[in-house]
Amino acid sequence: MVHWSETLRTSLSRRQVLKGLALAGGALLAACAPGRETTPTPAVGGTPSAGMSFEGVEVNVITFTGPQIAEPLQRRAPDFQKLTGAKVNVITVPFADLYQKILTDITTGTNSYHVLVFSPQWMADFVEPGYLEDLTPRIEADSALEWDDIAPFFRNFSATYGGRIYTIPLDGDFQMAYYRTDLLEAEGLEPPQTWEDYLSIAEHFHGKDLNGDGVPDFGSGIAKKRGAQSYWMFWSIAAQFLQSQGTQQGSFFDTETMEPLTNNEAFARALEIYKETGTYGPPDELNWDVGDSRSAFVTGRCALTVDWGDIGTLAIDPEQSKVKDKVGAIILPGTRQVLDRQSGKLVDCDQTTCPHAIDGVNHAPYAAYGGWSGAINKAAPEQVKAAGYAFLSYMSQPAQANVDVTIGRTGFNPYRISQFKNLDLWIKAGMSEQAAKNYLGAIEASLNSPNMVLDLRIPGTQRYQGVVLDTVLSRFLAGELTVEQAMEELTQGWNEITDELGRDKQLQAYRASLSIR
Repeated sequence: MVHWSETLRTSLSRRQVLKGLALAGGALLAACAPGRETTPTPAVGGTPSAGMSFEGVEVNVITFTGPQIAEPLQRRAPDFQKLTGAKVNVITVPFADLYQKILTDITTGTNSYHVLVFSPQWMADFVEPGYLEDLTPRIEADSALEWDDIAPFFRNFSATYGGRIYTIPLDGDFQMAYYRTDLLEAEGLEPPQTWEDYLSIAEHFHGKDLNGDGVPDFGSGIAKKRGAQSYWMFWSIAAQFLQSQGTQQGSFFDTETMEPLTNNEAFARALEIYKETGTYGPPDELNWDVGDSRSAFVTGRCALTVDWGDIGTLAIDPEQSKVKDKVGAIILPGTRQVLDRQSGKLVDCDQTTCPHAIDGVNHAPYAAYGGWSGAINKAAPEQVKAAGYAFLSYMSQPAQANVDVTIGRTGFNPYRISQFKNLDLWIKAGMSEQAAKNYLGAIEASLNSPNMVLDLRIPGTQRYQGVVLDTVLSRFLAGELTVEQAMEELTQGWNEITDELGRDKQLQAYRASLSIR
């Protein structure tokens, strides 16, 4: 694995292959000067309101019900109140309800939520009608936020819509695969390069006692619960087959017709792999969300899993981990065959079909979700908006954020350049130097890939993924739908949404999200 600091010196020349948003995804470190140092200094935001007292002001923040995400907001709110006088109330709801709770609160004029910590994927549905405050002028005046220290991918995907900034990133999200280094080394096995490798390793370890408690364990453990995170886990498999020409090719729709890429040999193979992982998982895996899969992996019950960056820090949590210094992280497993979009068939990787392949394997690292980010309800009172912005700035500033991303229970993953450069942050948190290099190296390999897959971010994203895709996958895993029926139902459902919202409008939005002109 190439060391992160070595990549810093060369990434700019290698990654000038995409423009706009897509460029940011492939050039995470291009804007980073190698000699730059970040000195954490707690502040409350360099906006005109920074020096003002917020005594008596209450800010209601809505976000996801834990075990992660709400924790750092709740833990730091009292400190922020001591600094500014503003009382921050953190309201949590189940993830499946978060989008609708926010939308209903705003559209009915209730506006009881002032700060929204949510998915940047949903910005199109909230920015277009004018529900979110444009944060651009506040951020431009906020030196304490150290905006340029936030990696370009997260500044431009998680925070920006239509050239204006609407959210402050608090987290950096994309998916990787994790494996037990001790188990693979003992058996002389290499980490999985393809999804076929993943299945083979999972089968090898399934049913064996992996943590020494005398109970048979599992080869794989992946969150597959309906109404939770399963559709992101599935797309980490599907993306490898669907996108091979680089970020601007996209993985969800044809960029000329807006036809879903969901009814072809490649998608069928992804569904088959997804279902087969369950053969080597726990019997109740269909009820697992990420809290369950993370707990199982860090307590030593699974040989492999797929997740965001959380596993890396949870693995060093002394209160629950039994796998400290026994965890490896890698770019998502890829495939040696990819979709030919003209024929709908699988074709072998070569220099033409898979120009970014590594050792003949197409890897398409998936920027799932985009990272939890904070926005301001435009309808909130001015003083509340000022206090809400100051709280988000405070949470994202290096003094707080560079600590929070190293704590597994926060659910926050690295998103600032300083968080990648400074190994001491991770070693101080409890990682060995080797583990820190491995973890950050896997992040580097993913974010520097010219074939990074951008998550869907168009009007109706929640319906496409959180309703139709989620429902189809759930029924497929439950045996209610065959592969062919699942593909037909999903394709029909997505086309209905597209036609309802306007095919030309949706196509334009999809192309814009990929920086296609």
